[in-house]
Amino acid sequence: MKKVIIAVLTFIIYANAYSQVLTPVKWSYGAKRVDNSTAIIFIKATIDNGWHIYSQTVKDGGPVKTTVTFTPTDGYSLLGTTAEPKPITHHEKAFDMDVQYFEKSVVFQQKIKLTSGQQIVKGTIQFMVCNSKQCLPPDDVDFTVLVK
Repeated sequence: MKKVIIAVLTFIIYANAYSQVLTPVKWSYGAKRVDNSTAIIFIKATIDNGWHIYSQTVKDGGPVKTTVTFTPTDGYSLLGTTAEPKPITHHEKAFDMDVQYFEKSVVFQQKIKLTSGQQIVKGTIQFMVCNSKQCLPPDDVDFTVLVK
């Protein structure tokens, strides 16, 4: 009986360890008013050690680039494009090209013009995360930011 219990516990621990979903990127969001009619939306990716996400500037034929899409509304309009800091550039043999990516963390910023007071800004981030051994399938994350 003792051997059966040990076998069952071992199986449960083993199954639990391998059934975990990998989520090496955590997203957070915020907003800051610049003045009465302008704000900046901040979208931060915190990336686990050993993993990276790709820049918005990756060329066709490479990995899935990060794309930030804002849901249109009458409450605000985008001013320019979504900004990002300078990425790391590295030649990846798998794609036979130079790619740009971020490790540890990155903050994307989008300036918006508000048409009236408080607004809710919504959108979607599409990204792909990789490490030196694997890439996870591209993922879409919805976000909502309150601009006060």
